[in-house]
Amino acid sequence: MQQMYCGQSTVMPCCCGVDVHAHVIPGEFPKYLGGATPSGWPSMAPADACHRHVMIDGKNYRTVSDKCWTPSHRLADFQEMGLQLQAISPMPELLSYWLSPADGSQLVRFLNEQIASMVNESGGKIVGLGAVPLQDLTLAIKELHYIKHTLGLCGVEVGSNINGVVIGDPKLDPFFEACVALDMPVFVHALRPVGMDRLVGPAPLQQVLAYPTDVGLAAASVLTGNLMHRYPKLRIAFSHGGGTLAMLLPRLQQAMSVFPALRESVHSSPFEQVRALYFDTLVFDTQTLRHLVHTFGSSQLMIGTDYPFNFHDKHPVERIKEAGFDAQVTEQLTSTNAKRFLGIENMNLE
Repeated sequence: MQQMYCGQSTVMPCCCGVDVHAHVIPGEFPKYLGGATPSGWPSMAPADACHRHVMIDGKNYRTVSDKCWTPSHRLADFQEMGLQLQAISPMPELLSYWLSPADGSQLVRFLNEQIASMVNESGGKIVGLGAVPLQDLTLAIKELHYIKHTLGLCGVEVGSNINGVVIGDPKLDPFFEACVALDMPVFVHALRPVGMDRLVGPAPLQQVLAYPTDVGLAAASVLTGNLMHRYPKLRIAFSHGGGTLAMLLPRLQQAMSVFPALRESVHSSPFEQVRALYFDTLVFDTQTLRHLVHTFGSSQLMIGTDYPFNFHDKHPVERIKEAGFDAQVTEQLTSTNAKRFLGIENMNLE
């Protein structure tokens, strides 16, 4: 169970950052429109004056703050965090790929409309990344058009796997083709990761250890699956600094010279391919951040915080400055790259 706290710090860095990794949970969920409520359908239960429990199948999945659904409370933290803009997306568990397509469509439509409402209330300080029911590609593409043309959201969040189908699998090509056609960037977040049976310790280790593993494998699948060769104009980003990818990349590169099957199946150098992907900076360590910039390129890293959950980076701009980059790289990581990824270079953020 995660707990959030209502309180403010006096730290006041410059408000120049653009955060691409922040989450939304609505204050209430709709009642299921049908017969018996399906397994996995979320609801809310009161906790205290500023917290509620997210209930799934009768269990408390997470306890969250009203910052998840109240824009004014979220915006109050921007100065301390050094932010001028935040891209919000659903808590990943709410992507609900395990629901039936019809039920999943009903839930993500509600989430998307809640996100659009928060964007409209924010006074230009929040942009939205919607959700689509990827368990059905036809419905997912239909919802992608809706969040683009009707709601005006600027991109989409997807899980690192869709019921076990990894992001680089060609089965998902129709969706990525639609993202390119609609100029919609894709933010990939870890979801229901593999390897949970190998962890020793309490439940939060899923977020701490298993999430980076799953997102690293998802990003690797994009390289080995040649996704960017098929869709070179696709803008796709990975949470948690790409997870384990930075450590896997040299092994993958070396393997190209060892295994003929890899040389035949992977169409170009992994080191070259990775420079077309985006990653957030959510690694909690300046030395690791410098390594990611060296490995992925200074043009590909963007602020990610995981706000407003308690396991988030509270001072992302200051962390980038502490890494010792020059002014140009600092500006790239702080705002320029995120604006390019989100397609809002011309948006007035004053």
